[in-house]
Amino acid sequence: MALKAGIVGLPNVGKSTLFNCLSSAKAQAANFPFCTIEAQLGQVSVPDERLTKLAEIVHPGRIVPAVCDIVDIAGLVKGASKGEGLGNQFLANIRECDAIIHVLRCFDNDNIVHVDGSVNPVRDKEIIDIELQLKDLETVESRIKRVEKAAKVGGSKQAKTEMDVLEAYRQALSEGKSARTVSFDTEEEQEAAKGLFLLTTKPVLYVCNVDDASAQAGNDYTRAVEKAIEDEDAKMLIISAQTEADIAELDSYEEKQMFLADIGLEESGSNRLIKAIYSLLNLQTFITAGEMEVKAWTFRKGWKAPQCAGVIHTDFEKGFIRAEVIKYDDYLAYGSEAAVREAGKMGVEGKDYVVQDGDIMHFRFNV
Repeated sequence: MALKAGIVGLPNVGKSTLFNCLSSAKAQAANFPFCTIEAQLGQVSVPDERLTKLAEIVHPGRIVPAVCDIVDIAGLVKGASKGEGLGNQFLANIRECDAIIHVLRCFDNDNIVHVDGSVNPVRDKEIIDIELQLKDLETVESRIKRVEKAAKVGGSKQAKTEMDVLEAYRQALSEGKSARTVSFDTEEEQEAAKGLFLLTTKPVLYVCNVDDASAQAGNDYTRAVEKAIEDEDAKMLIISAQTEADIAELDSYEEKQMFLADIGLEESGSNRLIKAIYSLLNLQTFITAGEMEVKAWTFRKGWKAPQCAGVIHTDFEKGFIRAEVIKYDDYLAYGSEAAVREAGKMGVEGKDYVVQDGDIMHFRFNV
C-alpha cells in the first residue's frame, strides 16, 4: 500500500536538509526563505533488520523493503491560509499526504536566518497550526452552507449526521483546536468526518531539529515543545538534521555505526523517523520469503488475512482460500520453512485471522 508523508515547517528550519538525509532525491538547502518552492518527492526504504536475517537463511535473489514516499513541501508563513507566501500551494500539497512531519527549529545559530527573527519552536508550531486550522474552518463553513438546507428542510438523515460533524469541527476550530482533537462515536459520523479530508485531522510527528550536542537528550527548546503537545494525539522525535547529513555522507554501514556510537546513538534519526511514521499511522509489516526474494509488505494493524493478501494482488483477496503463516521467531529458530513445517509450527489460517507484525505469509487462492 502506498504511503506518503509530507515534511512541513517554517522556512529555514531544516526541512530540506532532513529530506535529503531520508531520500535519494536531493532538494536545495540554503540559508534563505523559500529556497524550496516546488514540492520535492523522494522515496525511502523502511528499515527492517528482520529482512536481512531472513535473507541469511533463505539466500534470495534480492531483498525488497517496504517504501515510503517523502515530500519536501515549501515553507509556510503567517497568512498562508489567505495565500501569503506559497500558502495555497503548500496547503494543496499537505492535503495529498497521509501524515505530516512537522519540523521545528530547536537550535541557536546566528548564521542561519530565522524568518521571524528569533528561535521559538512553540511559536513556530502555533503559526502553522493556526494557518491549517483557518483553512479547515473555511472548508467547514463552506460545506455547512451546502448541507444546512438539506439537513433542516429535506429531512435527510445523512445530511443531519454530516451537520452534527461539521458543527463539532466548527466549534473546535473556532477555539483554536485542530480537528484531530474531535472524536465521533458512531460509524456514520466517522465516515462523514473522513469524507471532509481536513488538514488538521492528519496525524502529526513533530521533529525537533537540534544541534549535535542535544541529539541525545534534547534541550530547553525540545522540552518546551514536549509540554506544548502533551494534550495532542501526536508524537515527537529529537533529531539533529546536520548530524544526519554527516551520516548520510559516509559510504559503509560500518562507518555509519561507528559514527553513531561515537555520538552515543544506537540508531540513526532517519531510521527512527520512518519507524515513528509507521507507528503513527498504525502500520505494520508482513513478509514473503522465497528463493526469488524476501519482501516486506505494509498493512494496517488489525487487518485480516484476505485484506493483506489484497496488498500483493487484488486477485489474492478475491479468491482467498487460506494463509500459511510462520512466526518470524520460529523461522529463525528452525532455520527453514521445511523444518518449521516438520515441527508443526506453521499455522494454516482462514479469513478471520488477524495478521501480526512480522508474520511470514504464503497465500493460497483461486480465481
